[in-house]
Amino acid sequence: METHSLKANGSATNLVRLLVVEDDPDLRDTLVAALIRLGYLVVSVADGEAALTTLAQEEFDLVLLDLRIPKKNGIEVLQAMRAEGQDSEVIIVTGHAEVETAIEALKLKAFDYILKPFRFAELAQVVGRAAEHRRLRRENRLLRRAVSQHELEPVMQGQSRSMDRLRDLLQRAGQSGSHVLILGESGSGKELAARAVHAASARRDLPFLAINCAALPDALLESELFGHERGAFTGAAARRHGLLELAHDGTLFLDEVAEMSSAMQAKLLRTLDSGEIRRLGGDRALHVDVRVIAATNKNLVQAVASGQFRHDLYYRLSVVVIEVPPLRERAEDIPFLIEFFASQIAGQGQRPLKVTAEAMQMLTRYSWPGNVRELRNVVERLGVMSSGEEVTPGDVALHLPFTSPEIEGKLPSLEEVERRHILKVLQHMGGNRARAAKILDVDPKTLYNKLKGYPPSG
Repeated sequence: METHSLKANGSATNLVRLLVVEDDPDLRDTLVAALIRLGYLVVSVADGEAALTTLAQEEFDLVLLDLRIPKKNGIEVLQAMRAEGQDSEVIIVTGHAEVETAIEALKLKAFDYILKPFRFAELAQVVGRAAEHRRLRRENRLLRRAVSQHELEPVMQGQSRSMDRLRDLLQRAGQSGSHVLILGESGSGKELAARAVHAASARRDLPFLAINCAALPDALLESELFGHERGAFTGAAARRHGLLELAHDGTLFLDEVAEMSSAMQAKLLRTLDSGEIRRLGGDRALHVDVRVIAATNKNLVQAVASGQFRHDLYYRLSVVVIEVPPLRERAEDIPFLIEFFASQIAGQGQRPLKVTAEAMQMLTRYSWPGNVRELRNVVERLGVMSSGEEVTPGDVALHLPFTSPEIEGKLPSLEEVERRHILKVLQHMGGNRARAAKILDVDPKTLYNKLKGYPPSG
């Protein structure tokens, strides 16, 4: 097997991988040289058995397959490929006397055939069409997977200095091309920040796919990321292309990356180091070029120190680190954000939302533990539920926890919000501290220590 890559005219980032199967050494060398000049990443073999061995090890976009080759002819190679579920675009190379055999190959889902002797311009045209067909098929797979992912406008809203600084960082991170780690509290807009990085990058016109690592158990997460072959496990009735494969040349956003198990962290690290993946149940190496943007609301430095997160993966992901500020640290943005969300809601057919100065003051002084996500939900709720012409302090007190129009600026601290929430969960769990700790996602000892520090009246 000979591998030939383009070095002078391009990079392997977005090259089409092409396997040439031809036993005539002079013709094989001529084809390889010409296809490399066109920008393809080319591997060549001289017989059918070598072709199947190579196809079992790596995945190719296109296969240029001569019918008359030793050890297994072209039809036998194509039959074996389809039996294994390999879906490369196959172009048959044949002589005039074998046209009927070439037509038989089309029934096995070969893309096209070309007759010897051929002009290279003719071959280049067929190969180009096959490459475009392969690209369109990949885009269709991508669209089917991406259609359920909610598209967000990649604009970080706000007029504060901290938001100006954040937008500048996101722009520079996008242009860097490096992996990015985004830190921030839940609801602060980490996915929006990731989309802004992607939009500022050279990959902006290529896929952006996202996955929440905390939402799936290990087996499902591995299948989502790496894909699987047919029969890889019970219920795997067909091949599934993973997000790392579908996001090739684009960006993959790994939300809540700190929730990955050690085993999944090791597999992700291997992919970042090698640029290769293997589907579950498969042996073939698939070459991928994916920019990873990871996000977490956890302290990863502490997680590394405690052994919960791999230090080598942390260093791989944290080439560029960006922190999204919580909403309470940019309270001057709250009136602007309320107006922004209110205009969005009005654009969806709901009545325009007007907020009195007193109500706006209450909303601005609230600590927003759920950050921008909570603010948007509250604005939408106020738009639906407020009965009068304007949103009043009474409306705010009704729909916003821990506020009332009487307290006027004496809103509870973040610690008090936490205390009330813990006691409410504990009451709901009938005083069962173990169950309450599980609901709160904290260690039972942590919960015990917090309760011990609360006054008896709480």
